[in-house]
This record gives sequence, C-alpha cells and structure tokens, in this order.
Amino acid sequence: MPFEHRRSVVALALIASFMVFVDSTIVNVTLAQLATHLHASRAELEWSLNAYTLSFAALMLGAGAIADTLGAKRAFLTGLVVFTASSAVCAAAGSMLMLNLARLVQGAGSALLLPSALVLATASATDEHSRHRLVSWWAAAGGAGMAAGPLLGGGLVALANWRAVFAVNVVIGIPAAIWALRSMPSVVRRARRLDLAGMGTATAFIGGLVFALIEAPTRGWLDPAVLAAAALTVAGLVAFVLVERSVSKPLLPLKLYGDRGFAAAAAQGTLLNFAFYGVLFTMSLLLQQGRGLSPLVTGLLFLPLTGLISIANLCSAPLTRRLGRPAVLAIGQAVLTLALLGLAWASTSSAVWPMVLALVPIGFSSGLLVPTMTAQSIAAVEPDLHGAASAAFNTSRQIGGAIGVATFGPLLGTAHNLTTGFVTCTVVAAAASIAGLCVTAVAALPRRTPIPVPSAACDS
Repeated sequence: MPFEHRRSVVALALIASFMVFVDSTIVNVTLAQLATHLHASRAELEWSLNAYTLSFAALMLGAGAIADTLGAKRAFLTGLVVFTASSAVCAAAGSMLMLNLARLVQGAGSALLLPSALVLATASATDEHSRHRLVSWWAAAGGAGMAAGPLLGGGLVALANWRAVFAVNVVIGIPAAIWALRSMPSVVRRARRLDLAGMGTATAFIGGLVFALIEAPTRGWLDPAVLAAAALTVAGLVAFVLVERSVSKPLLPLKLYGDRGFAAAAAQGTLLNFAFYGVLFTMSLLLQQGRGLSPLVTGLLFLPLTGLISIANLCSAPLTRRLGRPAVLAIGQAVLTLALLGLAWASTSSAVWPMVLALVPIGFSSGLLVPTMTAQSIAAVEPDLHGAASAAFNTSRQIGGAIGVATFGPLLGTAHNLTTGFVTCTVVAAAASIAGLCVTAVAALPRRTPIPVPSAACDS
C-alpha cells in the first residue's frame, strides 16, 4: 500500500473512532434543550441516549463477522453513510420519536464503523510494532472523543442549539466518505457465516430489557407494553442461549463464561458502566435543570471527569506491571466508591466546585479500570477467542450503561427535588462499585485444585 494511502486509512480510522465515541457523551449536554424544545419526558430523554447504546451493543457482537463478510472497506463506508444520514435526521427531527428512531439507526452505523476502521488501520501496518502503535492511536482517538463530547456539545449548543450537535457529524461524515472512496484500499474478504439468529435474539433480549426499565416507572410494571417487553426479554435470552449452543460459529461462545477471569471482567465492566453513564446522565440534568447552568458551562465542568480518563488510560499499563492486575482493579474500584460517595455529599452544597473536585478521582479511577478490565477479559481466554471475548466484554459494558441510564432516570425524581434524587443515584452507583470490588476479590482467590485420592492398597 502506498504511503499516502496508508496515512489516509489511519486518519480515517482515527476520525471514525472519534466520531463514534464522541456521540456516547455529547448528547448529555443537550438534554435540557430537548426537554424544552421537543417537550421531552424523562423517559424520552433516556431513550435519546439508550437508543444509540441499544443498537450499538446488539450489533457489536456480530460486527466483526459483518466486516469480514462485506469486506472492511464496504463495511466502513456503509457504517459511515448510515451514521451520517441518521445524524442528519437527528438534526432535523421535529419530535422525540423521530430523534430516538434516528439514534437507533445511528448506533447501528457506529457498530459497523468501529471494528471495520480498526481492521483497515491495522491492515496498513508494516510490522507488529506499528500495528500495536496504530491500535493505541485508535483507542486514544476514541478516548479523546469521549472526553471532548460534553465540552464540544456545550460549545455547539451555545453557538447554535441542540441540532448543531448532530449536524456536525454530517459536516465531518460527508467529506470523510468521499475521502474513503478515493483513497481507501480494499481488504481481502474472508468467508464467514453470519449468526443472524444470534443477532436477532440478542437484540430482542437487550431491547426488551431496556424498554421495560425505561417505561415501567411511567407506565407501571403491570402495563401491557411493559409486560410484553419483560416477556420478550426472557424469551430473547432463552432463545439466544439455545441458538448459541446449536450453531458452529456462535456470536458469543458460551464457554467464555465458564472462565472465572472472563466472567469477572464482564461483570466488572457492566457494573462500571452502570455507575459511570448513570451518573453522567443524572448530573447533566442536575447542573442544567437543577442549577440553571448553560450547556457550555456544564461541558466545562465535566472536563475533570472525561479528560482524566485518557490520562489514566496511559497510566494503567505501567501500574499493572508494577502492582499486578488485581491490585489495580481493587485500588481503582475503592477510589471510585469513595469518590462517588464524596460526589453525593458535595451535591448537597450550593457551590459547584466541591462536585468538580469529586469528579477528578472518578475520572481517573474509571480510566484506570477500563483498560485493566479489557486486558483481563482477553488474558483469561485462548488466543482464538480473543475477538469474541473483546466483543462480549464491550457488549456487556454497553448493556451496563443502558441499564444505568434507565435505572437512574426514575431515581433522579422530579425537577423540584433533583438534589435528593442525585444523592440517591450516586449512592446506588457507589453500591455498584462496591459490588465490582467484591467481584475482584472473588476472582483473585486462588483456584482450588482437586486433591488426588490415593488408590486403596489391595489385600494380599
């Protein structure tokens, strides 16, 4: 591949990673305007975040197989076009229903875009060292997007309105698609069967679960739609397990969960995202609706949380080499627990700066935990299962984030008493972090080895 093409492919992969992850945090600062301009209810605001997460998580399990089947270039372009077009629909939405349906499609585009971008970038590497460096850059671009989301969103809302947050994807996406068509080479396609039944049943399970959690507080748990969603959750889970046991190339090899290290990592990732994204959602509403702060100021206040994640990511590997993975996990979860309790206490003050101080250890500890958990999920299984383990771990995290937003929304309460509700939310988040710490302790216990039973001596 010519040097100019290699450089273009890497740049496009970094842009794609940034775009996908910036959309996981940028919408948080638009919530107050969405509530005012589109008359959004709390449940509809939760869907504006979870619709994206839902389709992203459901399709992420099969995204690698889709990229192999379509070819990485075709999957990348398809994902980019879907993401850009759905962003345009979001920007033009006249109702929350239209916005949330477009967010659902946007998440599907992200699920296609992200893994194919990584495949194309690493295919341009000339040796193993450059491949590792490209993966690090790709991950750093995603971290930068996640960190920049609230600040970028706040600035766009201040300059224009909430529509600009989605329109900016169109401004970036169209030139990127043209650039990709002209300079991105094709990567050899690999024959691989798609587990469509697995993808369908996984979507049914995740979608039913998220719908029930979001809609039940408003509709009631005995509402027919909520009961139907609960039934779909159970049926989807049972069907998914049966399908994955019967196919030769499952999306999610169930034997992964037979390994204590991987199962622990998946549980830890779910609990971490449950706490992190739940707090991010509720704090955005507290600052804007409860404290009357502008989206731009809110985005600036989030910088200690999101900005320190990328810095802590770089510190994770050296600390793990020095202290060991279980110690880094335990320290990170302990610090996160104390910081969340500190945030609960700080939110009762009329001043904002105590909350900002509490965000510093939350951001740093979260940044330490994610790469350490990721490394644990991969190290626990055989090399031929690394791809499946990575997809399963990231899907678990996405589900945790969706459940966190769905759970914390009702706990936050009404606009007249957001502070009390936020304290409840942060205490629940701290409890989730304690649960993660318990999982770490159990996973670190030495494995019991069976004691051989000596054969009985025969009587002579």
